[in-house]
Amino acid sequence: MIQISPIKILLVDDDEDDYFLTSDYLKQIQGVDFRISWAESFQRAVECLLSETFDICFFDFRLGAKTGIDLLKVANQQGIQIPMVMLTGNGYKKVDEEAMRLGAVDYLIKSELDAEKLERCIRYSLERASTIKKLRESEEHYKSIFTQIRQAILLTRPIDGRIIYFNAAVSELLGYSGDELRQMKTPAIFENAEKRQEFARKLNEQGFLDKYETDIFTKNGEKKLCQIDAHKRIDSKGEEYFVGIIHDITAIRKAEKEALTAEKMATAGRLVRTLAHEVRNPLTNINLSIEQMQSVIDDSELSIFLDIIRRNSNRINDLISELLNSYRQSDVTLSKIAAIPMLEECLAQALDRINLKNILLIRRFHANPVLELDIEKIKIAILNIIINAIEAMEAYKGILIIETSEKEGNLMLSIEDNGSGISPEYLGRLFEPYFTSKNNGIGLGLSFTHTIIQSHKGSIDVESEDGIGSKFTIFLPISS
Repeated sequence: MIQISPIKILLVDDDEDDYFLTSDYLKQIQGVDFRISWAESFQRAVECLLSETFDICFFDFRLGAKTGIDLLKVANQQGIQIPMVMLTGNGYKKVDEEAMRLGAVDYLIKSELDAEKLERCIRYSLERASTIKKLRESEEHYKSIFTQIRQAILLTRPIDGRIIYFNAAVSELLGYSGDELRQMKTPAIFENAEKRQEFARKLNEQGFLDKYETDIFTKNGEKKLCQIDAHKRIDSKGEEYFVGIIHDITAIRKAEKEALTAEKMATAGRLVRTLAHEVRNPLTNINLSIEQMQSVIDDSELSIFLDIIRRNSNRINDLISELLNSYRQSDVTLSKIAAIPMLEECLAQALDRINLKNILLIRRFHANPVLELDIEKIKIAILNIIINAIEAMEAYKGILIIETSEKEGNLMLSIEDNGSGISPEYLGRLFEPYFTSKNNGIGLGLSFTHTIIQSHKGSIDVESEDGIGSKFTIFLPISS
């Protein structure tokens, strides 16, 4: 027997003779110091259990108007976790099963009771109580780790995707409350049901998935790029479940993309500056030669050709200047302005184009922070995007949505259209100078926009589906 010295026992029995008989059996057990307390009624038993600490409790099934089942229910409600053993006059299977279901560790029939059975029951009950205590401590330990870990952890059923367990980081990542998550299924958070089915199929076949990338939607409709590490497990009932750890890599991918864009722009800038220098040297010689020729030639026909050469030489020089400007961080003159008035000024300049194509303009201005901007330059940047959106939409069918919100100390400005969209192969080159898909465009508008946004310590993202539309999102720091 596990040695607990002394072992405190509570005997609950409304029959005093039965109490003495059970006490005598306990006294016959050698080598153990028992401290026995007697509760002669249901009410007295509840008072003892709530006011004192016992190592084990034996209780009679019949306790006046109440029963031992009622006592077990009270013990459960009050969180009393000591081993409880029911004593019955006769072995009623349904009553015994109900007692075990409610947490009784054993039941003994009074007519078959002796010291040996009591000793064995106590030893078993205390050993089990010790094991359960260790399991509870272990469970609390791992539950604490599970709750406090910053990564989002989900347990789901593979058949329907029902969420069966989650930690606080899941609510933080997805924006749903605990009650909402308990009613949800994972297809609701995946980009689409097919993506979730692919995830479940691969996990079912392989038993695990490492760094599975997918887009996940939050409660407010925000799309986040995530990596999921998942494993298939089987519980004690033989039912399968999935354990998934979700890593939000949206910011990482955004930083990688911005770093790659900056590296490409820096490399291209160095090349452009070198080429500009090499091209401008012969241009200077050409212009000087034209001036010299014009001073000595009187022929009007020849002068026409010299004028053509000079104009085109100047045009080449202007193009080189524009190209250099697109790679140069321009100086900005900052002044404070609220976001919404600045946007209204931009929209006022585009209103004729919007009305001409009968485009539906939707303003969703949820935030109006004060920004420090070079107002004229930022208006050029925003107008470039708005005009591109207008030109991409069909007349009488276009919808232009301008939305503002605040996120992590930034104004988040989104400009969304339902136009022709941008092909995936073009998205990566969208902000490159002289890259354009327009027949009559020169491809500097978005390049200038990108440069202006960067000069304000901001950033710009774009999402687009070919034939569906585009959404540009600009982040600008809010003035402190």
